[in-house]
Amino acid sequence: MRTVVHGDVHVHYGQIYVHDEAGEPFDGDLTACFAGQRNGLCGAAVPGTLFLITGLHTGEVGFTAEVHSAEPPDDGGEDVVEASFHAEGRTLLVTWGGEDWWDLELPPGDYRVRYRGTAMDAGRDRDTRRDGEPRLDSYVLQFWPAPPAADVVVRETSAIAAYWHGFARDLPPPPTDEELAARWEARQRAEEEARAKARHEQLLREWGGVLPAAPILALPPGSLREFAKVDRELVGAAIAAGPDVRRALARRVAHLAFERAGLDGVGWIADGLRALDEGIALPPPFDDWAAAWDRLLSDPEVPNTLVRTPDGRHDNALRQAMAFPAIFAAAHEDAGEALGSALSAAEYTYGDDQAGFLAAVRAALAELTR
Repeated sequence: MRTVVHGDVHVHYGQIYVHDEAGEPFDGDLTACFAGQRNGLCGAAVPGTLFLITGLHTGEVGFTAEVHSAEPPDDGGEDVVEASFHAEGRTLLVTWGGEDWWDLELPPGDYRVRYRGTAMDAGRDRDTRRDGEPRLDSYVLQFWPAPPAADVVVRETSAIAAYWHGFARDLPPPPTDEELAARWEARQRAEEEARAKARHEQLLREWGGVLPAAPILALPPGSLREFAKVDRELVGAAIAAGPDVRRALARRVAHLAFERAGLDGVGWIADGLRALDEGIALPPPFDDWAAAWDRLLSDPEVPNTLVRTPDGRHDNALRQAMAFPAIFAAAHEDAGEALGSALSAAEYTYGDDQAGFLAAVRAALAELTR
């Protein structure tokens, strides 16, 4: 035998609980815990939970919790009941509101539980035990390995125990497995509908209250999806045209950005654009991101002009630096990502001339799809 608890334990509302943390969160539903039982002192109808009733309403009661390797002898007690319990995770004895708890250290498995109460009517009549007052009612909770079986009333002596036994027997029977399955399915449907509604509302916020066509909604997170918020019609047409057109348009957009920034006339940059158009590997220094940027920022042949960003927050952005990522973007292995990233770079290159930028891209797409 192993004694886990022995001494005074504080109760509120005449209740104390056993809860397996691997089970459903305990919600204090007294009716659910006693539905379908014969006894009203140890509610075991909810898996992973025991709802224990005491005579005293508020204050300290004597309480002992024991774990046995086999069924212990019946050592008395005026009111005695038995029920079954299955442990899976850490199983705790918990007072009302979780003020105190004790780990029962039950190995996983099936147990029989014996709950014995003494002087329950005295505790009920006192109602509240204050500090310094003598103990009245006391309880013993015993566990031992045993297969599941129906709960029983072993001995009934007190009026309060008789009241609670009557309460349990007057409850409607617990739901059947079919009813529980139907409730679970209904709850799952409701949760999925709530998730779908939340997703729809999030999409509406993302797209300014009006959802785009399905092909755009199906775009993965990334630059092309983001650019669709600037011009969904253009992106929709590019998606409909197919990956080869998107790849070709990405290259055209890179040219637009470099022409706008005056970079297409710089010899080594023009070599890179030719390689991009031919679909071959970009030549040095484009094969090294850091080296390419170093050359861009140090080459005296590269012009330096400032541009206002499309959001109007900055008017001193270097146009050439805004354009430069477009060549790397257009070479991306994924045609959608190539187009989206190239459009983003070109958009910033054009600065606050967004109308001119979009007109140029639309014209390029129209030429490619003729």
